[in-house]
Amino acid sequence: MPVAPSAAAPTAAVTTSLLEFSDVEMTFPDGTVALRGVDLTVGRGEFVTVVGPSGCGKSTLLRIASGLEHASAGTATLRTDRIGYVFQDATLLPWRSVKANVELLAELNGVGRAERARKAAAAIELVGLGGFERHLPKQLSGGMRMRASLARSLTLDPELFLFDEPFGALDEITRERLNDELLRLFVQRQFAGLFITHSVSEAVYLSTKVVVMSGRPGGIVRTFDVPFPLPRDPDIRFTAEFADLVGHVSHALREGHA
Repeated sequence: MPVAPSAAAPTAAVTTSLLEFSDVEMTFPDGTVALRGVDLTVGRGEFVTVVGPSGCGKSTLLRIASGLEHASAGTATLRTDRIGYVFQDATLLPWRSVKANVELLAELNGVGRAERARKAAAAIELVGLGGFERHLPKQLSGGMRMRASLARSLTLDPELFLFDEPFGALDEITRERLNDELLRLFVQRQFAGLFITHSVSEAVYLSTKVVVMSGRPGGIVRTFDVPFPLPRDPDIRFTAEFADLVGHVSHALREGHA
């Protein structure tokens, strides 16, 4: 069914829930069943990362969450209209400067010139791109382009952020730095996050909860609560406790793909 903000205010029992999937299934017109029986909740202050084999429907979940796709069966409920979506590619307009790209979503949403300039300036500083406002995308590194993409969504003050493997094409050092920056933003803003990745270590480092999906048709086979406190020391990646949890998630991923 279509995803839309709830018409009525949520009850006290679900006040913090911004996104809920209940027994969601997705079947495409060619008969391919991408998702089956997916139950998942994402609330304020939760950063939920989904890992799973290629083709298991991870990105389809995001498209359903954003309203770009409609579930074939089950229900998908969204309790906010303030959504940020960061894609695998930065999707910046090549003829617009960093500042103009970051202002784009606010501009399309009818925000006045002065207000969107203020929001863009704040977002650019927040993601560490101060001084690059006049640069074109071709003058930026891959990591800087992703920062600009993130800043663009921040101008909408999202309550729910959807991330579709945004760092997958970056080198390991840049990826880790952006993981640190994203985690800092999450702690600061306390939005709800639904993040897709193929990297188990990235999933564990970023998340409050990691969800493991099976091969197609994708369903949830295991859920892991991440016990490490926030804010998170980057050196936690090198601890035995971190490696142990990564190992458990990796094992569940292999079992779900079998």
